[in-house]
Amino acid sequence: MTVASRSQKFHGRMEGAADACGIAGCREPGEFRAPVSPGDFDGPGQWRFLCLDHVRAHNLSYNYFNGMSPDEIQEAQSPIAGWERHSRPFAHVGDPPPAWSDFHDPIDAIAARFRPEHRGGAGAAPDRFSPAERKAMRTLQLDDDADRLALRRRYAELVRRYHPDRNGGDRSHERALAVVIEAYTLLKSSGAFA
Repeated sequence: MTVASRSQKFHGRMEGAADACGIAGCREPGEFRAPVSPGDFDGPGQWRFLCLDHVRAHNLSYNYFNGMSPDEIQEAQSPIAGWERHSRPFAHVGDPPPAWSDFHDPIDAIAARFRPEHRGGAGAAPDRFSPAERKAMRTLQLDDDADRLALRRRYAELVRRYHPDRNGGDRSHERALAVVIEAYTLLKSSGAFA
């Protein structure tokens, strides 16, 4: 048995083919294998040898879905075909994490898993905010249970309220705008909103 070279394997050509093309009347050498019955791959299968032009025509006429019902075609095209089998659930250890559906921002959902009230720690939970952060929360008029989405919404609301462009060029609210921006900058990098 001889081993084909790299270039021969790449093109699919069977060098040294002694027989002519398997199509009646064609005198070209049959150097390319084509299955006699496409779709029957339970065994070694039967092959016929075709010339380059006829193997190209054979490949163009090949239809994987030939003979399948519309339901079988849809099932074969499903991106999860073969993954429908039942699997065991993962073991549950410790407190269950908060539900993703309770949050608008995935980062908030991840951070909530590590907050003291979800860790089941003993004793009173430590204060979520430092004194400076608590002052910033009062500036933005937010409750202690506010999440990152509430922080963003309140910041956007106050910026719209105090910005000179939204007040006909009136600059009397510039100091209040600066305080709101400073409070938001402190809180958005706070561990409580991480």
